[in-house]
Amino acid sequence: MPARLPYALLWLLALPFVVLRLVWRGRKQPGYLQHVGERFGRYGCRAPLPVIWVHAVSVGETRAAEPVVRALLARWPDHSVLVTHMTPTGRETSQALFGKETRVLRCYLPYDLRPFVRRFLRHFQPRAGIVMETELWPTLLAACRNTGVPVVLANARLSERSARRYARWPTLTRMTLGALAAIGAQTESDARRLADLGADGVEVTGNIKFDIAPSDALIARGKAFRERIGRRPTVLAASTREGEEALILQAFRDHAPSEAVLMLVPRHPQRFDEVARLVEAGGFKVQRRSNEMPVAAGTRVWLGDSMGEMFAYYAAADVALIGGSWLPFGGQNLIEACAVGTPVVLGPHTFNFAQVAELAIAAGAALRAGDIGEGMRSAAALLRDEAARRAAGEAGRNFAAAHRGATARTMQIVERLSAGP
Repeated sequence: MPARLPYALLWLLALPFVVLRLVWRGRKQPGYLQHVGERFGRYGCRAPLPVIWVHAVSVGETRAAEPVVRALLARWPDHSVLVTHMTPTGRETSQALFGKETRVLRCYLPYDLRPFVRRFLRHFQPRAGIVMETELWPTLLAACRNTGVPVVLANARLSERSARRYARWPTLTRMTLGALAAIGAQTESDARRLADLGADGVEVTGNIKFDIAPSDALIARGKAFRERIGRRPTVLAASTREGEEALILQAFRDHAPSEAVLMLVPRHPQRFDEVARLVEAGGFKVQRRSNEMPVAAGTRVWLGDSMGEMFAYYAAADVALIGGSWLPFGGQNLIEACAVGTPVVLGPHTFNFAQVAELAIAAGAALRAGDIGEGMRSAAALLRDEAARRAAGEAGRNFAAAHRGATARTMQIVERLSAGP
């Protein structure tokens, strides 16, 4: 197709630089240098059963996919579920979530060039595909349509910023969206933006992340974390991004109670050591979660240097500051905090979770702050006011419970497309 030719040529020109970037990232994250052949459509594993394919780019999408994967396993017990990723952390999250499921396989999705995509589809021969959120690969989706593999875009979200980017390539975007068999959007606004770009038959199914329930093991781990900290008031800075930690540390120094503990959990594991050095350079005594000792009386910062334990961190905290919202990253998922009853303070930048953020604020589960100084002052006020803290926590639980059901609505779409993959 003419619209795809420039796209394919761009991929061919970019491929050497993409590989160099892979090697560069592998210096800090060795996982990028593992399973490299999979990115070119070369796979060693084979599915013992017919395959349903779920694509989840990285950590957030993989966590969001958990209810869907478990629903697929229950609905089609004679099938395997292949979960594909683009990042090592996404793959590690998949291993943590589904490592005991013998019918779940995981690998990297190939780069979006026709020979690699054809190898992927020929090797696994998926009966159906589910792509989480808005990971649109034109060549892959066209190949799926041409080979009769129906693909659902599930939990789809599209911010105004992303919609403007897609609108720069109207023909390619329309063709790519047209290759999808169905779309389940998180909100009416997401559905409208997708329709404006040329998508047909978009349904509003809700946000699957509301269906993610904390396991008993993670709740118990949260209680164990709290025992390590003791009775000191605790503020969690959750899933922080580069540049935010320095701002949070200064605000904590200026506005938090002197006896408080800051649980600082960077979003990306390759930054754990960097953030630890930043904390120490700021004059704070720091301990790591990986150190199993109780938090010492003089420790002000407890560094969450682990993956897959965010529910436990939320369960251990008195109040949570949501990372990614203090600088213009778009914010991180606040639903997990609400689900365990931890009051939330959001920064000004929540465009990735715009409607969820506004609904949580309206429900009394979250507060909005204009900057991190205001955010830390709000957190400190909640630490001092137990009644307000309890009310916000209960509002969060009710808010999370009221919006569940997106997984079931998504499964209805999948079942409608095929009586059995």
